[in-house]
Amino acid sequence: MDAMTGDDTARFLYLALLGSVLALWFFTQNRESLGKVAQQAIVWGLIILGTIAVVGLWGDIRGTVQPGTAQIMGEDQVSVSRAMDGHYYLTAQVNGAPVDFVVDTGATAIVLTKGDAEAAGIDTSNLAYVGRAMTANGMVRTAPVTLDSLTVGPLRDTRVRATVNEGEMDRSLLGMEYLQRFSSVEITGGRMILTR
Repeated sequence: MDAMTGDDTARFLYLALLGSVLALWFFTQNRESLGKVAQQAIVWGLIILGTIAVVGLWGDIRGTVQPGTAQIMGEDQVSVSRAMDGHYYLTAQVNGAPVDFVVDTGATAIVLTKGDAEAAGIDTSNLAYVGRAMTANGMVRTAPVTLDSLTVGPLRDTRVRATVNEGEMDRSLLGMEYLQRFSSVEITGGRMILTR
């Protein structure tokens, strides 16, 4: 840390003196009701400190409250915060519709729930459920599909292969077939950074 220059020292002393004069004036004007004024000053001080803390920590707070939000770090890079349960969630646009995914490095493919597939304009009643996948709930049937587009932040892919799961799933999966489209997938400091 650099040492304070003469100008910095002069500014600090000026502000300290000005603050002291204002505080002295405030307390002399309100000396009869000093207890009440002190309580109000403490409350306002806590409000100001809380506001400063929220502004300073907003990036971390937003990542915790909205873990599915991919933060754009450049035209070829996005960052996803780790959720409280240790997983990475993000919302992508599938055929223009928002779909909530869990980023799953243990999954091979992009796997959509039937509900998410329907939201993306896929008619699930006419799909050929010819594939099989082993899940925590046992064997399920899957149907291959091709997504017109899949967009995460500024990153857009077209003609993306995926599958639709006929069984029950809590959330769609973004597996390795999608992650392999990135030149780098880095996990650091509670964030997953995807770089093209």
